[in-house]
Amino acid sequence: MTRNDDTMTSEFAPEQAPRLAWAQHAPEVYKAMVRLEAAAGQGLDARLRELVKIRASQLNRCAFCLDMHTKDALAAGESVERIVQLSAWGESRHFYTEKELAALELTETVTVLTDGFVPDEVYEKAAKHFDEAELAQLIAAIVVINAWNRFGVTTRAVPGHYQPGQYR
Repeated sequence: MTRNDDTMTSEFAPEQAPRLAWAQHAPEVYKAMVRLEAAAGQGLDARLRELVKIRASQLNRCAFCLDMHTKDALAAGESVERIVQLSAWGESRHFYTEKELAALELTETVTVLTDGFVPDEVYEKAAKHFDEAELAQLIAAIVVINAWNRFGVTTRAVPGHYQPGQYR
């Protein structure tokens, strides 16, 4: 049995309540984030954009964003198989184009800054597949999803209720 909004059974753990409805308490910040999200996504293929958002959300363990962007990716025509393989994209390279692989690698290095920088070889690989305008948009999209992830994880946004296109 699967969980959905209409059928809740005792075989599932109870849904955790969010810590804070941050958008209600900081509406101007939320509105600015929505505008930033719209601006950052311009000029990028919708499926690539969703793959980037899913991968950053996996790394940041943002369940709310994983729920949202997986559903949006499916609605944009992405395959279940490629979404499932995304957490192991390095071992599943044959599921993705070279351009997508460059974007995913850049996503990981921007998201996990443990070394304090994005290596030149990662940046250069992305620059081979994206013109400067696209690369700027890709970097913006990566930065924005990381910001959304931090809001979601910190406030414990609850996954499972999002419907594709709900926040557009």
